[in-house]
Amino acid sequence: MSESAPRTMQRFVIVPLRKAWRGLTSMRTALSLLFLLALAAIPGALLPQRDLNEGKTAEYIADHGMLGEWMDKVQLFDVFSSSWFTAVYLLLFISLVGCLTPRIWEHYKAMRTPPVAAPRNLRRLPRHVSETVDGEPAEVAERISGNLRGWRKRTRVIEPSERYPRGAVEVSAEKGFLREFGNLVFHFALLALLVTIAAGKMFGYEGTRTLVADGEQSLCNTSTAVYDSFRSGAMVDGTGLAPFCFRIDDFSATFLPSGQPKMYDAKVAYTEDVSADPEEWQKTSVQVNKPLRIKGDRVYVLGNGFAPTFTVTFPNGEKRTQTAPFMPQSVQTMLSEGAVRFDTPAGMYPNPDDRRKNQIAIEGLFAPDPVFMHTLLDSKSPVPRNPAVAIRVYKGDSGLDAGRPQNVYSLDRRLIDQGRLSQKASVNLEMGKDTVLGDGTRVSFDGYQRWVSVQVSHDPAQQGVLISAVVMVLGLLVSLLIRRRRIWARLIPEQRDPASDGESAGGDRSGVRRTVVEVAGLARTDQAGWGEGFEEQARGLLSRAEERNRGKL
Repeated sequence: MSESAPRTMQRFVIVPLRKAWRGLTSMRTALSLLFLLALAAIPGALLPQRDLNEGKTAEYIADHGMLGEWMDKVQLFDVFSSSWFTAVYLLLFISLVGCLTPRIWEHYKAMRTPPVAAPRNLRRLPRHVSETVDGEPAEVAERISGNLRGWRKRTRVIEPSERYPRGAVEVSAEKGFLREFGNLVFHFALLALLVTIAAGKMFGYEGTRTLVADGEQSLCNTSTAVYDSFRSGAMVDGTGLAPFCFRIDDFSATFLPSGQPKMYDAKVAYTEDVSADPEEWQKTSVQVNKPLRIKGDRVYVLGNGFAPTFTVTFPNGEKRTQTAPFMPQSVQTMLSEGAVRFDTPAGMYPNPDDRRKNQIAIEGLFAPDPVFMHTLLDSKSPVPRNPAVAIRVYKGDSGLDAGRPQNVYSLDRRLIDQGRLSQKASVNLEMGKDTVLGDGTRVSFDGYQRWVSVQVSHDPAQQGVLISAVVMVLGLLVSLLIRRRRIWARLIPEQRDPASDGESAGGDRSGVRRTVVEVAGLARTDQAGWGEGFEEQARGLLSRAEERNRGKL
């Protein structure tokens, strides 16, 4: 019983685990997992992701009904934090480590191993040259070795035997070990890239905020509460943010004739000392692909739009003014929609219930370059030319103090459907124009400001990702450009006839010995540097010192 237990363990546990490990750490599996990882990232690029835009994700799910709910259950809206994407990521990491580690040892042993001896029959190799030259085999071998500069080579003397009655000399040479080295560097750089990306996700964070570009609103990176949305890695709790402040003083945009954006330019004031006087903040410009870099963080401009300014004058003469960002509905025309809510002055309605029932809410469209189709408003271009708004004015409970989160770009339709918020006017207004409600409340369109959506990004592994990517490219270039080749030369003394030796003793060729040279080469492919020109290159090995610069291999 005790003897069968180890055999059972060996058969049903150790052997299957060993086979699974070998399969996981094979290069074929690593390539398959890399392809699968790229395939798994496609939904993250095509579908809205919850951590980037939760509102758009919820809208997508609602529009697709049961299909959207099923997609949400399989984490298609949280691809890069999903369990299946993480599993593929970790399996790829383990596969690369298990695959590359043995290859390092094998490459090390190959570097220390002398070039292999010449095959028995060189004529069977795909590239072969045979020639008879003047000189002793040892002399010719020395000449060949001298012409093989940069090659790892070995010269071997073969004693006389039945196959070689007069003996022979063999030269073996190898070149191109950097090819495998570059291959290893590429794969380890890929491994480092995976590690640095994972570290960046764990220790990094991103926060977004919409700011009006009027020089009044500022953002201080001191708490997660200052952001409209904030997402961070597992190792970030929001208490160790790098303290700095910035504001948008001005924003300008240029467009192509088609209406497509050409360039954005945000004038930014910033400081690393949150207690510094705002008048002493430094000035800079943030453009496309030119973020503000401050204390290891980066500040990007992601989007922009228009923020119309409205003033509500209540019947008692008190005024409320707000500048509210409107969301663009078309990038080509920048026709935008949004909403703004005004609370009633405390002096008019001391009772909180009465105040709640008399709030003012505005919802509508903003056109930077307006065109009217009867009473409908549209925009011809994104360039501001006498902007106008088409608004609906409501009175009642706008939900300001309801304690529920609301969409800042639209009113709560439930309040309207329930009659708690009723429409009092629908009007088109140009800048400086106003409309008066039945109770004497005046609503005016005063002008507009530009707003920008900024993102504060912290990625401590950014330099590591860049270095890994550069090393990957260098390793790939080395593995593609370096040629892996072997070459052998066998030198056999020419067997001469005694009669001819006697004849030549009194001639011009007295004392000259000749050697039969066989040269053969082996490369992975003809693209490794050999092909139809091998014979010419091989004969260059037999040239003397003054001709060594010709026909190099």
